[in-house]
Amino acid sequence: MTGAAPGPGTGEAAPGHGMTEADTTAAVALALLAVDPAGLGGVLIRSPAGPGRDAWLEAAREALCDSPDASDGTDERPWRRVPLSIGEQRLTGGIDLVATLAAGRPVAERGLLARADGGVLVLASAERVAGLTAARIGMALDTGRCGDDPARFAVIALDEGADADERCPPGLADRLAFHLHEGDVLRCGVMTDWPDPDAVRGARGRLANVVVPDEIVAGITATAAGLGIDSLRAPILALRVARASAALAGRAEVERGDAELAVRLVLAPRATRLPMPDSDPAPDEPPPPPEPDPQQSEPQTSDDDEARDDPDRPLDDLLIDAAKAAIPPGLLALLAAGAAPPARQPSAGRVGAERRSLRHGRPAGTRAGDPRRGGRLDVVATLRAAAPWQAIRRAGRPAKSDAAATRLVEVRRADLRLRRYQQRTGTVLIFAVDASGSAALARLAEAKGAVELLLADCYVRRDEVAVLAFRGMTADLLLPPTRSLVRAKRALADLPGGGATPLAGALDAARELGLATRRKGRQAAIVLLTDGRGNVARDGRQGRAVGEADALAAATAVRAAGIATLLIDTSPRAQPQAARLAEALAARYVPLPHADARRLSGVVRASLDVDG
Repeated sequence: MTGAAPGPGTGEAAPGHGMTEADTTAAVALALLAVDPAGLGGVLIRSPAGPGRDAWLEAAREALCDSPDASDGTDERPWRRVPLSIGEQRLTGGIDLVATLAAGRPVAERGLLARADGGVLVLASAERVAGLTAARIGMALDTGRCGDDPARFAVIALDEGADADERCPPGLADRLAFHLHEGDVLRCGVMTDWPDPDAVRGARGRLANVVVPDEIVAGITATAAGLGIDSLRAPILALRVARASAALAGRAEVERGDAELAVRLVLAPRATRLPMPDSDPAPDEPPPPPEPDPQQSEPQTSDDDEARDDPDRPLDDLLIDAAKAAIPPGLLALLAAGAAPPARQPSAGRVGAERRSLRHGRPAGTRAGDPRRGGRLDVVATLRAAAPWQAIRRAGRPAKSDAAATRLVEVRRADLRLRRYQQRTGTVLIFAVDASGSAALARLAEAKGAVELLLADCYVRRDEVAVLAFRGMTADLLLPPTRSLVRAKRALADLPGGGATPLAGALDAARELGLATRRKGRQAAIVLLTDGRGNVARDGRQGRAVGEADALAAATAVRAAGIATLLIDTSPRAQPQAARLAEALAARYVPLPHADARRLSGVVRASLDVDG
């Protein structure tokens, strides 16, 4: 590859690049990343392991690391992999315990970030990386340093999350210029046109002198705003990509083709909305379409083609069109429907809340503490904390003739370090289903199907589902918290319907179940399916007025308990009683009069937000 490539999925060559349709988005991104690795931050690949991804990684190692101009004077730049369980000491550096004890003075040890200087940091399973690890890597990307050591590197984050629930931390993903998907790397297994080392070295030498016109800066910034991108890093990275593209093509100034390529590669995958069309006043009567000329045999050029080829066309319009063409189809459908893609990590209601523990879970560093209070002593971290003070402590001890005594390590209480653990707690989704009235059978059928669909995900998570049904005078727990699909089907099989609506009692029962769940160290969330028209009070009195008043009081108690709630209004028409009840619950209100099981489960997945 001798230059930057056309935009994804277009097959068009950028001006002066000489690219062909064989070039892929993944190959283009690799060529530009090889020109400015530290400036572009790196690449996020959302794809499971496979031949295409492996081929891309092999080519990336050759393009980014097998270089004769490595920072350490060798023929190879560092290629470092970050273990998921890496501790802060190993990541950022600290005291070299063995050398410090041998020398009797503090000896610093370089961390993984500093040892990756000038090369590449590979982050496998990026969707599971700890927040502190992602923050440390992001800080090094911003400053180019790790403590007193230089740490300029590119990051290759491999996100293997199966769905939107598991994603690379957004703070880290925001610092990486390229976001590639499975389709982008699928063809890499058969690619033979990878970056030309000579072309890349020449582009690196020209990069510092490439000039960006003000028109390009304004166009890229306006395009980012039009696509709903709030981060300022995105247009900055897009400008750096445009400069790398110009340098790779041998130009001293960024042109429109470079800006269009940058928008396609950097801004389009980050779009959260479609740009608003220009509001031009419509004419009173549109002109009639021109009559076709039977004598004309040459193909006509469309207005879009003419506009695209028009050199006087505004740059903002050109960049917006380039972004629209490059938005992935799945994301394009979401944006067209008015739904923004997830912009942050999943909440506790989806995959459980992170909770610190003294003895169980994944390692999460160390802290000072007393092991007599139940924690586990980290011997190595304790010795590291004590090692820098040995010379001072030996000087303060009385002289002894025993040589072995002088070699003892003196550990004091302030040196003790305890291991920290972090474990993910599951969530119990409490379905409270209104089984009263004439529409009870339809509501129960929806709830049964939704529970079965949601339980399919519980086999790979710690989430559980419980079902409360309320009718007549009571609310009954049909299904205690469980992940057993067989048990759920058996409990829901013969559920009767009809009768009055004890809404207040149902809310009290759901609140008590939620509090009991919380006492067991798990999160709770309530999914309430009702029309909001309670007619049974807490003390058993019947009547619409007392029933709705007690329901609002019970809702206030649920809100005070801090249990997140989603209220789905299942009446044929949206009812004001349900809206008032949702307000008292501080719940998200979703009117869903004609829901099937799949749609109901989709609403629960998309809408429920639990903050543990």
